[in-house]
Amino acid sequence: MRMPSASTTLTAADRVYRHVKHGVLDRRYEGGTLLTEGELAEAVGVSRTPVREALLRLETEGLLRLYPKKGALVLAVSAQEITDVLETRLLVEEFTVRRAVPAPPGLLDRLAGLVAEQRRHAEAGDLAAMMAADRGFHAEIVRSAGNQILCRLYDQLRDRQLRMGVALLHAHPDRVERTLAEHAEILAALRAGDADTAAAAVRGHIGRVEALVRGAGR
Repeated sequence: MRMPSASTTLTAADRVYRHVKHGVLDRRYEGGTLLTEGELAEAVGVSRTPVREALLRLETEGLLRLYPKKGALVLAVSAQEITDVLETRLLVEEFTVRRAVPAPPGLLDRLAGLVAEQRRHAEAGDLAAMMAADRGFHAEIVRSAGNQILCRLYDQLRDRQLRMGVALLHAHPDRVERTLAEHAEILAALRAGDADTAAAAVRGHIGRVEALVRGAGR
C-alpha cells in the first residue's frame, strides 16, 4: 500500500491514516465495521481533527464511507469490485510485462530477490509478509514500464486486493506453493526475453486467482 515513508516525519493525520489503512487491508477492521473518531483518536493518541482528515482521505480511496456524527463504515469488498480489480490488473500487468522485455539485469535481480523473500515468509508461515512481497514482485514489473499513471493506478488496485489475498491463502494452503511457482515462471520468461510467454504466464497467474476468488476450485 502507498504509505508515507518511514524516513519522513509523520503528521498526526498520517499516523491515523496508516493505522486505519493497515487495519482495513490486513482485515483487522472487517467490512461492515463502524469506526468512530473518538476511538481512533484514543488508539493513535491524537485529537479528532487529524482523524477527520485521515478518514476523508480513506473515503476518497474507496475504503470507507463517512456518516456525519456517527463515524466511518469500512466498506466490504463486493464480488463486482473483485472482478473489476482483477480485470484491470490483467490489462496493466500484461501490458507492462511485455514492455519489460528485454529485462535489465537490475530488474531481474530484484524480482529474484522478491521470489526468495516470498519463499522465506511462506516457510515461516507469515502469509501477510508473503503477500507484501507478492505485491512488490508485480509492482516492480509495472514500475519498469516507466508510466507513472499506471503505477498510481496499480497501487490503488493492489490496495483493494490485499484485503482478500491473505484470506485466500489461508483458505487454500496449496495456493502458497503455486504462487511461488507461477512467479518463478514469469521470472524465467523475462530472463529468456520471451514477451509472449511472460504475458501468458501473467494471464494464467491472474486467471487462477480469479477462479479461486469466484469459488471455481483450486
